[in-house]
Amino acid sequence: MSLDPDDERPPYLQVAAAVRAAILTRKIEPGDKLPSQKELAERYGVSRMTVQQALRILKDEALVVSRQGSGMFARERTEKPIGLRPHVEKAFEADSVSIDFLGYTAETLHGAIAEPLDKIRSGRLTPQSIQIRILVSDMTQPVALPVAVSGDDVESAKARARVADIGTRFIGGITDAVEELADLGLVPHATVETRRFAAAPMFKAYVINDVDAFFGYYPVMNHDVRTGGQHLATYDPMGKDAVLFHWRDDGDIESVGTQFVIETRKWFDSVWNSIAVEVPR
Repeated sequence: MSLDPDDERPPYLQVAAAVRAAILTRKIEPGDKLPSQKELAERYGVSRMTVQQALRILKDEALVVSRQGSGMFARERTEKPIGLRPHVEKAFEADSVSIDFLGYTAETLHGAIAEPLDKIRSGRLTPQSIQIRILVSDMTQPVALPVAVSGDDVESAKARARVADIGTRFIGGITDAVEELADLGLVPHATVETRRFAAAPMFKAYVINDVDAFFGYYPVMNHDVRTGGQHLATYDPMGKDAVLFHWRDDGDIESVGTQFVIETRKWFDSVWNSIAVEVPR
């Protein structure tokens, strides 16, 4: 089982993708032991060092865990936090791609969709539609987070402006990249919509292709940031430190996963269609 010679990715990324797909499609069940590094190296025709690099990626994504003296195992994902990126990348294999995001800046989403968008440009993925909805906090007015530790209104406004600038950068990058695919004729229908509402979400959430939901609380940290050339002590929602948990709609209306996804979709739509307003471009 050799790697695809036409795949431009380095071998370690190809091996990581192959093992990731086996885990996500349950060819390797949660809790199962992975083949040894030697077996994986022989299977894919690569060196053991390449396999080690691939497994390190999967470990960082919380898909696998090593047990000293026993080897590498697929995580029990229903009980463990899991990485967002592999699920986003897999979602782009569908004909219709939809992603709803709630949070502050969409920085993690920006990184997660970079590779599948590159694959669309190279012709390796061919979705017929992409719809992304981004729901963010309105930083033009006082909200609970971010806020200056001092409580000073002027300093808090600077903290909000900083987060707004970060969001503009990453959301703008997502919008430009997706709309470019439509302009190039690579995706017949591709849209990114952004709305904001006057609240500070204490959690971040994603709904992907209406079947996968991810949820994680924002840790609130005392964060010294730089704004306007000066340092500012803030209480900041640290999105990169949010641990995401995954639920999937498996078609069983009585399962916890299905109910969680349905209710998350309802909640997102209720805010989107009521108090959220379109962000001017």
